[in-house]
Amino acid sequence: MAETTNDKSKQDGGGGLLRGLLVILVLAWILRSLIAAPFSIPSGSMLPGLYIGDYLLVSKWNYGYSRASFLFGFPPIEGRLLAKLPERGDVVVFRGPAGNDVIKRVIGLPGDSVGTVGGRVILNGQPLATRPVGAIGIPVSPNSPCRAVQPRVQGNDCLFTAFRETLPGGKSYVVLDQIDNPVVDEFAPAQVPAGHVFLMGDNRDDSADSRVPPEMGGMGMIPIESLVGKAQTTFWSTDGSASWLLPWTWFSAARWDRIGSAH
Repeated sequence: MAETTNDKSKQDGGGGLLRGLLVILVLAWILRSLIAAPFSIPSGSMLPGLYIGDYLLVSKWNYGYSRASFLFGFPPIEGRLLAKLPERGDVVVFRGPAGNDVIKRVIGLPGDSVGTVGGRVILNGQPLATRPVGAIGIPVSPNSPCRAVQPRVQGNDCLFTAFRETLPGGKSYVVLDQIDNPVVDEFAPAQVPAGHVFLMGDNRDDSADSRVPPEMGGMGMIPIESLVGKAQTTFWSTDGSASWLLPWTWFSAARWDRIGSAH
């Protein structure tokens, strides 16, 4: 029996749909693997700079490309293409030992010696410059309770003791130091191996980072090929009070003053 025009139209339509889906998938892979991808902040380890509920754009080209950079881990290449070291002070997303994406700040590069004494970072034998900036208030919200070791609440803010820390290259940022915590405040100097970086969270007493080995739930030294990308800017932030079923709450829950913040 001869094929009818309707049969041909159905075949062409089905093939066109598959081609369209394939193009969309390829474009999505290119965008999220080679250019930029979103990342949401799940914890308070990077307070006060990054809040739970912040959504960031993470650029992919800064440090080259590895399996960790690619959407779905495809292609599963070994090593890193167009590799470039991050700079001290960069806020980076990386693939952690447990296979999840994590965000921390780069403190030490390959060959550096990093330790802490009394919570103060010692980089290559020299303490980083720090100065107190007083108490900083972090707004309490549904996704951000006052998770402090010794909670202090003033109005709707959770208060933390803060310091401004400055790296040798001039990069400066604010860190939180809540208590004397020997587990992370007293870290014997260790040399960063070749092909690795030393990362720390800005909320120093609430961050399982390179000061804590993976077998204790931390990160240890992170291989450069595990870097996913560099945190660039906050494109959305929510306090956790929104409901997906109530669209108007998406806007009432937004932290508008955080949108556009650079990192």
